[in-house]
Amino acid sequence: MRVLIQRVKRASVLIDGACYGEIGQGLLLLVGFESEDHLDDLVWMAKKVVQLRIFDDNEGVMNRSILDINDLSEAIPGLLVVSQFTLHASTKKGNRPSYIRAAVPDVAIPLYESFIQELRYLFPGPVETGRFGAEMEVGLVNDGPVTIWIDTKNKE
Repeated sequence: MRVLIQRVKRASVLIDGACYGEIGQGLLLLVGFESEDHLDDLVWMAKKVVQLRIFDDNEGVMNRSILDINDLSEAIPGLLVVSQFTLHASTKKGNRPSYIRAAVPDVAIPLYESFIQELRYLFPGPVETGRFGAEMEVGLVNDGPVTIWIDTKNKE
């Protein structure tokens, strides 16, 4: 399982020109799954995301998690979760990426839905989503910018 986390001032997903999911301040999560991913990967990743200290404290040091700012902020921060199989692209051979490591929809959809449920369990603010497999327009205003890559196959 791979997640690209972007700290945002706002983010949204449009599908067929209509807003499907939208948050203000918070985290945009681009999420990709492999067929070997399991429930323990989802639980580990969800905890990591909500506890990751990438928001500034009063001294301007990234020392607060989204859970911390949820307790302190007037505006409720949110999570926007978007499935993205291209996170598992392999560019080893030639110039055309291969997505052979990405989980097929029958495997990835239940993982995606379970990950969203785990985030909703751990995070009291809004958890918005894209729609799995849809052609989406993702818009964001990156905050910082802060962008972090996490892979459950390489837990650091």
